[in-house]
Amino acid sequence: MDFRSDTVTKPTEAMRKAMAEAIVGDDVYGDDPTVNDLEQWAAERHGFEAALFTTSGTQANLLGLMAHCERGDEYLCGQQAHNYKFEAGGAAVLGSIQPQPIENNPDGTIDFAKLKAAIKPDDCHFARTKLLSLENTINGKVLPLSYLAQAREFVDANALSLHLDGARVYNAAVALNIDVKEIAQYFDSMTICLSKGLAAPIGSLLLGNREFIAKARRIRKMVGGGMRQAGILAAAGKLALTEQVEQLKLDHSNAKLLANQLAELPGFSVNPEFVQTNIVFAKLDASVDIHAIAEKLQQHGITISAGNPVRFVTHKDISEQDILTFTEKLKTLL
Repeated sequence: MDFRSDTVTKPTEAMRKAMAEAIVGDDVYGDDPTVNDLEQWAAERHGFEAALFTTSGTQANLLGLMAHCERGDEYLCGQQAHNYKFEAGGAAVLGSIQPQPIENNPDGTIDFAKLKAAIKPDDCHFARTKLLSLENTINGKVLPLSYLAQAREFVDANALSLHLDGARVYNAAVALNIDVKEIAQYFDSMTICLSKGLAAPIGSLLLGNREFIAKARRIRKMVGGGMRQAGILAAAGKLALTEQVEQLKLDHSNAKLLANQLAELPGFSVNPEFVQTNIVFAKLDASVDIHAIAEKLQQHGITISAGNPVRFVTHKDISEQDILTFTEKLKTLL
């Protein structure tokens, strides 16, 4: 059992078969039919003109930011945004794009008054504010559709573009019980991670209009992201979006079960009402030596990320019985 992330999922048997049988070409030349099919299908499915298959969510976000912004430009984002906090500063290092992080509200949203105050004047002393980047889900929280509509109005009123780090956007759509297009409609660009929860072994998508994706494709080549017979990977990516979305409902249900189980343990503080998708956070009392516990759990084939709070993530390779077994073992160690 591995509770560290939904990136640890193994590809399904159907994916392995599709990968073995994929018709391939050279994607850098644009003649891999399986990649082309995924990109064309994904663009239409999510309501965009074009799509680009990339190696990772980090790369997809980087290409998106660099396609929206030039050197010396700035993007607004949340203080907890993955593309600000956990992607090695790529936009600044590789794109010379200045991030302007704003504190996230407890529900993951960002206050529009604070965003407005952070937009720089048109003056040579300042970076040029060009983009607002949101994340959905963010730390497992789902941004309401009403907030996304407000974000669209905000960027239109302030001549900005709107990007979505949608690594787990399907988790958001499933939690809201809506089609993913209802989220995508508000954004100029969007990423989707195929290997988080959806079980593909590798890959993410960047979506936008044709001009934007053409620019991103050039940057992808520049940063070494051009792949050759990538149809072997794209074949699994399409199955991730067509066969694995239903699994997310079970992942969310299992996360709620896990939260309820953890809330009963001594030294663990968890509010199950805060669990909206497949991510559970538990705050620990000082008496809990989580590092020692993690080492003992590892001896029983159970992997967690030691920290405070501890983040647990449910996915297709974690069953209801796994959760009960894990929490019972955790109880004995406590």
